[in-house]
Amino acid sequence: MKRKLLTGMVLFMVSASTMAQQSFSTPDQATDALANAINTQNESAMNTLLGEHWRDFLPPEGVDPEAVDRFLRDWKVRHSTVINGDVAHLVVGDGNWQLPIPVIKTASGWHFDMHDAAEEILTREIGRNELAAIEALHAYVDAQRSYYAMNQKYAQKIISSEGKKDGLYWPISPGEAPSPLGPAFSPKEPGAGYHGYRFRILPDEKGFAMIAWPVSYGQTGVMSFLINQDDKVYQTNLGNESAKKAQALTAYSPDKTWQPVAP
Repeated sequence: MKRKLLTGMVLFMVSASTMAQQSFSTPDQATDALANAINTQNESAMNTLLGEHWRDFLPPEGVDPEAVDRFLRDWKVRHSTVINGDVAHLVVGDGNWQLPIPVIKTASGWHFDMHDAAEEILTREIGRNELAAIEALHAYVDAQRSYYAMNQKYAQKIISSEGKKDGLYWPISPGEAPSPLGPAFSPKEPGAGYHGYRFRILPDEKGFAMIAWPVSYGQTGVMSFLINQDDKVYQTNLGNESAKKAQALTAYSPDKTWQPVAP
């Protein structure tokens, strides 16, 4: 789930006219062609291989050239095309990472199928976002501990008031010590969230707590998460009303519907 090849492919996005998707005699020919298109940054070839609407199925995370480089390195280490009937998948590297876009066999030959890939791409994106949210909650615990060491009290807000250091994050000048939380918790676009999640500090009589919920349920995430000073994350599925339910919580008090997340 941590791979970001697909989001990195946004590097090759351009406008394309209507065109027939290229087919091949074997799935290996198709996957070889894709690897070559990525390696040469051949925008026309990407559209020919994946179809003119393939961008519609990718998460809008922007360019990730490091992920593309990682894919190409893994390709050189090892690659194979695993065939199961009329469906094949490209697998690369020592970790056997599988490209979520299948190659399918039709009357015209083997070609990539972005429609069948859509669910897997979304599932992986949600998984990455949920892992990032969990990591962010652990970072919040560390930040509160650092803030307490400096102020002998816990912060009641994530972002400091302008010109103050009354929250866990504040902008710094060159040479200044960093704030307990980094700028990722202060998105440039209000409401944009962090890796598809929003966060809110919750009152907790024992110390401090926080809840995280998906910006768009089912699209950027599914599970909502809770944590307090014990640094133990709990999760639950709040459904389509995740945002409303998360914002309605007045204190840290997970009931039996909240289950612990395995470390």
